[in-house]
Amino acid sequence: MSAFVGVDMAKNTFDVATPLDNGKHRTKGKLSNDAKGFAEFESWLQKHATPDALIVIEATGNYHEALADFLFQKGYRLHIANPATTAAHAKSELSRNKTDKTDAKLISDFAMQKHRKLRLWVPEPQSRRSLRALVRRLEDLNEIRQMEKNRLEVASPNVVTSIESVIAHVSEEITETEKAIKQHIDDDPDLRGKSELMTSIDGIGEKTAALILAELGDPLDYEGPKKLSAFAGLSPRQDRSGGYVGATRISRTGSSRLRGGLYMPAIVGIQHNEVLSEFAKRLKANGKAPKQVICAVMRKMLHLIYGVLKSNKPFDPGIALAA
Repeated sequence: MSAFVGVDMAKNTFDVATPLDNGKHRTKGKLSNDAKGFAEFESWLQKHATPDALIVIEATGNYHEALADFLFQKGYRLHIANPATTAAHAKSELSRNKTDKTDAKLISDFAMQKHRKLRLWVPEPQSRRSLRALVRRLEDLNEIRQMEKNRLEVASPNVVTSIESVIAHVSEEITETEKAIKQHIDDDPDLRGKSELMTSIDGIGEKTAALILAELGDPLDYEGPKKLSAFAGLSPRQDRSGGYVGATRISRTGSSRLRGGLYMPAIVGIQHNEVLSEFAKRLKANGKAPKQVICAVMRKMLHLIYGVLKSNKPFDPGIALAA
């Protein structure tokens, strides 16, 4: 019986695999992503995996959530893997094939090789899941409205009224969704408290705080601000080989939503937040390019966020400047 299981998720089905002692894998494919498939998977686990087996599921949108909840309730140990990390593992293994079954095998090998570094997954409170759904719906609505506005600029006269009607309706939905997000946070003492602490930082408004809470969950669940930066894909990545020294860029292995949501707050923070302004000036004086400065300020904002939540005290620029 194996102590490691890999799961490759799709919208309607999932494939599973466990590594064997002879270097091969035991697999089972096309299990349905519903209660029937979950029960079939549980029976398979009881035959082929140890009770304390680590099950690594590659995150695919939100398709994995129901299975993860099911397995957690059954007492299994879980890790939800970022697809970028499993893809990097596949590249390191020189894997050339790309099938669901092959992916499940690679994920099981990833579990076996990296298990000591993998953080066990626990379900988020329903309040955070609901907030994420609202925030992502707001993002979708804003994209729809912008697309309609773009169409309006080049539209034939006979469709202008239709496009304007859609824009008006979507704008109403945006307003209602924004109200729902604010109400949801206000009604939850934990979310409200964290939002108030974050918005004490100049540059971070209620919308940004809602995005951070939706995408990060509880920032204090991470080991430190560097882990927050890594989750957002803002960790610097150096390009060096021998005597060659290339440009330092961000990793981008993380939440693109979080990166996008922090960009404008960083711009505002540079203008209105004394700590971020001084930090940006030092970087510019050291010859950093404008984009590098913005990305560094975004990382700095995550450090400030972690600090106010850890201390449970509003932002104090005097303390931050002295640090």
